[in-house]
Formats: sequence, C-alpha cells, structure tokens
Amino acid sequence: MLSDPQSSTGDSITIRAAQVSDIDRCGRICYEAFDAISGHHGFRSDFDTPESARLAIASMFGHPSFHCIVAEESGAVVGSNCMDERSSIWGIGPITIDPSVQNAGIGARLMTAMMSRAAERCVSGVRLLQAAYHCRSMALYSKLGFRIREPLVLMQGTLVSEIPTGYAVRAAKTEDLEGCNRLCRQVHGHDRAGELVDAITQGTARVAQYEGRICAYSSGIGFFGHSAAENNRDLQVLLSGAGAFSGPGIIVPARNTELLRWCLNGGLRIVQPMTLMTIGFYNEPAGAYLPSILF
Repeated sequence: MLSDPQSSTGDSITIRAAQVSDIDRCGRICYEAFDAISGHHGFRSDFDTPESARLAIASMFGHPSFHCIVAEESGAVVGSNCMDERSSIWGIGPITIDPSVQNAGIGARLMTAMMSRAAERCVSGVRLLQAAYHCRSMALYSKLGFRIREPLVLMQGTLVSEIPTGYAVRAAKTEDLEGCNRLCRQVHGHDRAGELVDAITQGTARVAQYEGRICAYSSGIGFFGHSAAENNRDLQVLLSGAGAFSGPGIIVPARNTELLRWCLNGGLRIVQPMTLMTIGFYNEPAGAYLPSILF
C-alpha cells in the first residue's frame, strides 16, 4: 500500500489530492472513459454528455466529506478517484482513467491509495458498484480484497403504478432524520446520516408513510440516491410516488425477484448488469433497499 495517499510517486505516476482546477480535465476523462468502456461492450454510458460527467466530478471534488485524488503521468492528469466519507461506511467511485493510458496500472494505484486511507482511519467498511460486464475492474477489485455481495441491474423507463390507500409519499424533512436513520440501521446495520442530511438540504430526499409512520425513505430516486424500506410493498409505494428517476435510472438488487418482477411489470426495463462489492462490515439486508451508484 502507499505510505502517503496524498502524494506518492512511483515511475512516472504521481497520486495527489484533487483540486478544483482539476475538475474540467477530470470531467472530460470521466466522460471519455465511461463512453469508451460501455461502448466497447455494447452498453450505454452512465454519462450521456461531457457536462453531466463534469457536474458529477464537480459535486465530489467540491464536497468537504469526499476524499478525491488524481493521477498524474509526467505532470499531466490522467485519471481520478473519489471516496464518499459522509457515513460509517465509505463508498468509492467513480474511478476513471484516460482511455489513452488504460491498462497501465494507474487504476490499481488510485484504488490502493484509497484503501490505504480507509485502513489508516480504521473505517468499518468500504463498498463500490461496478459494471458487471467489465471483467478487468471486477478482477482488480477482487485482487484488492473486495468480495462480491449482490448482483444488481440498472433499470430505466416510466413506472406505471398508483399509491395504495393508507400510504402517502412526500419530501423528507429534517425532523424525519431519526426515523430514516433508524430504518436504515434496521435494514443494513448502519445508517447513512451524512448523505441523508445533504439530500434533505438539496430537496431530493423522500419518505413514504403508512398511517403516519415512516416505512420507507430515499435520498433520491435514481442513480445517485439510495433507498431503504421495511418491505417490498413499502419500497414500491416510494417508487410509485417518484414520478421520474434521476440520472440513468434506478439500481435494483437482482435477487429480490418480487421487486424485480414488479418493476418489469410496471414498465421498466433492464439496461445494465452491475455488482455490489465490499470490504469490511457487511450484513445481509433485513428489508428492501435500492443502492446508489456508490453502494
């Protein structure tokens, strides 16, 4: 592992902390990397425009609770990686490398730097999602100690469903934090409090209530948000009240056959297979959930 993940050199590669001035370059690399890899395998990219990739990178580079690093080769930025440190479990991604220097070990250097930081800070667990069709990334993460936990599918479309009687779906408020965090701990054994605070502030968080009690919540119905619910019916209610999904779609655990079938019957389609991988603390979920692209 790297002794100092902030600034470490080897051969012509330097790993250093990301700066605001790196956003444009790293946003462009992010777009080109995802476009090249997904296109090679016959899938649509997670980022449909260079600007959408730039905005995603900017949101992380500019956030005080994200640790972001870049890789330089002979002084030129050739890749980046980010780690969400807002809660007790940290999520890694996106890791992107300039397509012109792919397969040169840069991705391994960026990942090793992040794992070193997590180990030094004794974090409970680290997680990531990867495109299941991308065998090289699955091999890299497996070598670094990650375990495959859950097959996932990215789903898109317009969901045709109604909210049953007795339920209500509304925007989450600050006073809902305790109930939402308790629900997340019930499902996963940990909460995502820092992430949820941001989502409430940004106006993306939603809750579903049954007879006035919170039974499901989401930090955002879509690619960048996670959801947790007591059971599939409660999660389905939350999805029914979403309207449109943000980003490329929602990520659904493929082993949850009941939820997957409901989504398909409701008009959604599967567009990409994905994999949840973890290091450290992990519980089999005790309820229904949707991961974000981080975990």
